[in-house]
Amino acid sequence: MRGSPTDPSPSARHRRARRTAGAVASAALLLPLLGAAPYDGGADGRASASSGQLPSGKLQNAFADAADEYDVPQSVLLAVSYLQSRWDAHDGAPSVTGGYGPMHLTDARTAIARTVAPHHSDGTEDARGDESRDALLPDTKARSAKTSDTTVPENDRLPARLKTLTKAAALTGVPAERLRTDPAANVAGGAALLAAAQKQLGEPLTDDAADWYGAVARYSGADDTATAATYADDVFDVIRRGERRTTDSGQRITLGAQPRLRAETAQVRTAGLRAPAAGATECPATVSCEWIPAPYEEFGDGDYGNHDLGDRPKSQSIKYIVVHDTEGAWDGVLDMVQDPTYVSWQYTLRSTDGHIAQHVKAKDVAWHAGNWYINAKSIGLEHEGFLTAPDTWYTEAMYRSSARLVTYLSKKYGIPLDRQHILGHDTVPGTTTATIPGMHTDPGPYWDWQHYFALLGKPLRATAGPKGGLVTIAPDYATNKPVFTGCVTAGEPCAAHGSSAVRLYTEPREDAPLVKDIGLRPGGGDSTTGVNDLGSRVSTGQRYAVAGRDGDWTAIWYLGQKAWFKNPAKQPTAVNAAGAVITPKAGLTDIPVYGRAYPEKEAYPEGVPVQTVSPLPYKLLAGQKYAAGDKVPGEYFYAPTFDTTPHRVVRGSDMYYEIQFGHRVAFVRAADVRVMPSA
Repeated sequence: MRGSPTDPSPSARHRRARRTAGAVASAALLLPLLGAAPYDGGADGRASASSGQLPSGKLQNAFADAADEYDVPQSVLLAVSYLQSRWDAHDGAPSVTGGYGPMHLTDARTAIARTVAPHHSDGTEDARGDESRDALLPDTKARSAKTSDTTVPENDRLPARLKTLTKAAALTGVPAERLRTDPAANVAGGAALLAAAQKQLGEPLTDDAADWYGAVARYSGADDTATAATYADDVFDVIRRGERRTTDSGQRITLGAQPRLRAETAQVRTAGLRAPAAGATECPATVSCEWIPAPYEEFGDGDYGNHDLGDRPKSQSIKYIVVHDTEGAWDGVLDMVQDPTYVSWQYTLRSTDGHIAQHVKAKDVAWHAGNWYINAKSIGLEHEGFLTAPDTWYTEAMYRSSARLVTYLSKKYGIPLDRQHILGHDTVPGTTTATIPGMHTDPGPYWDWQHYFALLGKPLRATAGPKGGLVTIAPDYATNKPVFTGCVTAGEPCAAHGSSAVRLYTEPREDAPLVKDIGLRPGGGDSTTGVNDLGSRVSTGQRYAVAGRDGDWTAIWYLGQKAWFKNPAKQPTAVNAAGAVITPKAGLTDIPVYGRAYPEKEAYPEGVPVQTVSPLPYKLLAGQKYAAGDKVPGEYFYAPTFDTTPHRVVRGSDMYYEIQFGHRVAFVRAADVRVMPSA
């Protein structure tokens, strides 16, 4: 039988009898309970050997102890932690929104003070990427100042969702620094917050997880019922399904499944949260979504912004979803997308709870990818985060919310769930030779594509045997830690971190030169290990044609050359795949490569200026093979004016194949190639 606030369950009374008076333990009593050394006053926000490392297998015990101490069901505590961090401690580093430890206790003020603002690639990208109008180059310095402001705000100016660690410190009496760096203390802090939320709701501290729905909703930090309920639904889904995983510090954690658990969902109505914002959004029912529109407005000299009206998919198909990161915090980013002089994208996703804001309807064309052909046929998703900050991390709540949105959009518009259709901004090609160096490089090497595709229901697995002619890049994210430089200071090593990226060499050895990218460096300069340098690396989920094998090394065709990556059988960085490949037609020594699939000049009607079919500086040589994607007609969306009357979709008879050519996708004319099985 379930208890009540005035008649707690026997188990709850028994546990409380063993505690000191009141619901909050003192630091002196709590620290021995956690089995950790006294706080050492470390100043860099990282766990030291004496304060932050638990012996192998002890984190599971820490969850049990904290659940017992604060009368929180262990399943609830484990599931909340899983949804935030997948039980990882991240060596005491904060998430992109200042969340620390397995429970993602937020301390944004401290995180901002300790973090150097990261940045996109050094290039200046025309987000619109349409040569029929002037380049759109908004003031990136102003954007950086607004979205990556390192001014430290006072706590009373921060939303509650960004300062839960401060409250946990008050509830437990444990120093804030310890809550940031000690995983066991962090778990206890999360348990204290859940117990406090349960009491505020007037609910009993029972052993029945079903009674904790409202408290979990409050734990999300969301201020509206829809977001809080979606978060709680996710937590209870984790409990029903169960999870097991080895964390980033080698801790093996298990949460047993409770498939018949039913939550008291009505509790969210008494949680004191606002009603969700009104607005017709295009989101699945499984996420929390609000309408915050990007403006379609005229301003000065006949200019307008910050997107174009369209009629997709009736007028032209939607073939791509582009994953971005915001390079700034939620509130600042929302300010920017509501600026008519700035750029736009369809959706922004929040780190703390996975909440989504939609800004541009799917039928309309946002200015986000730096390539007008891709913009006209894509939907852009911005995720709260930073490309060059491996010390920060993306929450599981945001990954899951994004995966649900992408799955929904995939079904609605028939977009295949693979890396030739689910693009990173870093895999969108430049439109012309001149634009290549300025193309953006987010979400970068620290976005976990392996996990993302598992959440999409399309895990990256081998689809062919050893003689398969293709490979899918698929390193183990946690253990794959290539060296990068320039995250904070040019030339200086970035912090070691799990990565989706694999580096490419000219020969099958790690001391060989890196492969070169003549598009990035027309003078033939060397590629580097810079975090924004895409000239010599591939990314998880991408498929390439095999060009050779040598022991632990595999070669692929890449930017017109043979490129080698280490791929040992005992710790592979790629799996074998099958599929179609393209190669130049017989008799052709090389063929041009394009950054967009535009129509031939004869296809343009009167009044629509012909767009140049401009090849990139690369050549696809005879004998080389590349993974083939869709076969598509040349297509151009003419939309240079605020008035939509002259807008046209021009479609030609020339056909193209999308291919995986380098780090970015590219296009070749179907008339230039033949298609064959990869094996």
